[in-house]
Amino acid sequence: MEAPRKLSVAIIGAGVAGLAAAVGLKDHPDIEYQVYERAGRLEEIGASIALGPNGLRTLERLGVVNALDNSIAFRNRSGFPMIYRHWRTNEITSVDSHHDDVERRHRTARFYRADLQKALLAHVPSEKIQLKKAFASATANSSTNSVTVSFEDGSSVNADVLLGADGIRSAVRRYFVPGSGPKWTGWVAFRSVFDVKLLEDLDDAILNEANHWWGPDRTFFASRLGNGLFTIVGGHYSDPDAPDAPYRGATWNSDGDVNEMRQYYKDWHPVIRRMVDASPYTRQYPNTAASALDRWSFCHGRATLAGDAAHAHGGTLAAGGSLAIDDGYAFAAALWHVFPPGSTHRATYDFKRALSLYERVRKLRTDRVISTVHAGNKATISRIRAGKEETDDQLRERVKNRSDPFWIHEHDVQAVFAKAVAEEIELNSPAAKF
Repeated sequence: MEAPRKLSVAIIGAGVAGLAAAVGLKDHPDIEYQVYERAGRLEEIGASIALGPNGLRTLERLGVVNALDNSIAFRNRSGFPMIYRHWRTNEITSVDSHHDDVERRHRTARFYRADLQKALLAHVPSEKIQLKKAFASATANSSTNSVTVSFEDGSSVNADVLLGADGIRSAVRRYFVPGSGPKWTGWVAFRSVFDVKLLEDLDDAILNEANHWWGPDRTFFASRLGNGLFTIVGGHYSDPDAPDAPYRGATWNSDGDVNEMRQYYKDWHPVIRRMVDASPYTRQYPNTAASALDRWSFCHGRATLAGDAAHAHGGTLAAGGSLAIDDGYAFAAALWHVFPPGSTHRATYDFKRALSLYERVRKLRTDRVISTVHAGNKATISRIRAGKEETDDQLRERVKNRSDPFWIHEHDVQAVFAKAVAEEIELNSPAAKF
């Protein structure tokens, strides 16, 4: 008897979400996957990325334990996820804390983005990734009972399932939901990564902790990363609707001006000025965010989204990396659940069921993240438009009353997935029909 055809999955995007999904599927004997990446070579664009306990635990469940290694993952010596400091005095004004009993290897860690991508790529065979494949369209194909994915080079493939994991400016999302692209929030980040030896004269409390300084009209972040690297992140905030807003035309990962950054922080504490002066360069990253989508399922239940393509929240709250990893895990887990090894029945309903399960596990949470981010962005823009200088007491009160992100970073996607499966079983039980 001829062996049944393997279920095929087309993953668009070789970023964190796409690679996490690929790792989650790689050991399934009856599933074939292929990752399609628009870039000509695999190099992560960006500076640093933070993963909370949720992302680190999920990486461990996926078998990507190399990403937890101290050589590439930096964790605060104090054990606090983040330390907040006053912009002028440098005093500690507040800290974030882990609420659960978090093992050290799962405590919030910060990576050079390229190092995290390499850690994931170590678990995905190179032949499973095709480069220079820019997504163009996806349509349901009734003759093959699949989805036809077309690329800008004129080629196409048929797959049983399509996962759009192609980032915040996702072509997949825009194809299915025109006009859903993210909009500029008014913030432009100035990021740089350099050798920590350039700052070896600084105090250990600066070099061995992730610190976030809050000022009346901007912030400054600094942290050690793995592999002897250090990152600083400054920024400029403006009203995104103002026609003369600075950096309105800035593009992602474009050259910045260190001298401009020095001017923005010339009145801040000397330790901040020291870090800015040490930076050999800076690059610009305009922050963007989009509204939550009504749904993630398209192409008659054969296509869905993950990572920033699904929830373009702009990276605020240092949540994007972990959300993407949890998405990849939940997507793969849903296919494993609905199509366990050895299963041959693959009705259209089964694909809808799998992607519906994935969406139930992830969308409610990410919608809440997006809502929190938009509320914060709205508050920032309101302060800018009010044009009133914030007093020191008001600033300190704002730091004290900031949103506690523990509900994001200590989320257990595996427990939520198990609960969703149990609810599905109960709903479909004979007793539930009467």
